Amino acid sequence: MRDQNQLRSARILIVDDEKAYVQLLQRFLESAGYRYVKTTTDPRSVAEIVSEFNPDLILLDLRMPDMDGIGVMQELRPYTSDFYLPILVLTGDITEEAKRRSLSGGAKDFLNKPFDLTEVRLRIENLLETRFLHLELHHQNEQLEQRVRERTAELEERTGELEEVRLEILERLSLAADYRDDATGRHTKRVGEMAGLIAAELGLPDQEVESIRLAAALHDVGKIGIPDLVLLKPGQLTPEEVALMKTHTTIGARVLSGSHSHLMQTAEVIALNHHERWEGAGYPRSLRGDEIPLPARIVALADVVDALGSDRPYRSAWPADKIATEVRRQSGRQFDPAVVSAYLRVIEKRGFIRTEATSKETAASTAG
Repeated sequence: MRDQNQLRSARILIVDDEKAYVQLLQRFLESAGYRYVKTTTDPRSVAEIVSEFNPDLILLDLRMPDMDGIGVMQELRPYTSDFYLPILVLTGDITEEAKRRSLSGGAKDFLNKPFDLTEVRLRIENLLETRFLHLELHHQNEQLEQRVRERTAELEERTGELEEVRLEILERLSLAADYRDDATGRHTKRVGEMAGLIAAELGLPDQEVESIRLAAALHDVGKIGIPDLVLLKPGQLTPEEVALMKTHTTIGARVLSGSHSHLMQTAEVIALNHHERWEGAGYPRSLRGDEIPLPARIVALADVVDALGSDRPYRSAWPADKIATEVRRQSGRQFDPAVVSAYLRVIEKRGFIRTEATSKETAASTAG
């Protein structure tokens, strides 16, 4: 049983239009040790009093002028729906209908007038016991929810750290693959930066832009599975060697698969599909148009652009205007036209091509 001092600290509101009953109940409660008792004979003021007084129990008359007890309980629903605020109805109406209306209206207990004060005391104690148990449970639930939030934050932090570690490992794998056919080892980073710029120019959300920027750097991670004799071969590849080289897309996808991380899933999609072509002649699945995931369409262009702009043993790096011309030529063939347009806007804004040249070449391309 609860400590009596806690029960006696409860705040009790008495609502009755008959002053005699109000005074009787108030004197009785105060003599029983209840220190916080408030009364009103105006039922219309109850909602305001409840919001300020925050009672633990309401003793409510059912039949009152201006507003009856049912009306009062309806006004108190915002206070009684979320928290257990018990209402003990005291009324001279002894009909079953009155009892039914009271209990269905929100009352937790029901006593007829004239009432026995001992029974009133026991009913009050029982209702307050339930009220305080409910408050304790609510408090415990809040503490539990807070601990869950704190634990979730810890797990998210650890997950973030694990994600960073995983990404760093994969980036190093990608860098290792990059060094095998790029003397600078910067190809993957440059592709990632350009892919991010194109994604932003396309108006993608910031979070998606960042995912594409980071994931794009892993597009060639599958090259770690290609033998050096093929990857580093100075001459032309045989058909068999070409077929083997193409498997770096599926190898990369397998390396990146199985993660619940959106970033890793984006990287997997890019690794698998960045050699697909808009007109459907790419690999490994010969996807066409919008069948190719957008991140892969972006990286497909960024990858080719960086390759054309880099020195190779068999040719020098192309200048930006020549690359732009080739990209326009491949619009609707190798590349998504929308991605091409975004790329051209990016390099124009960054001063890599002249506005006048861009306009003339665009017009010529359209006329052709």
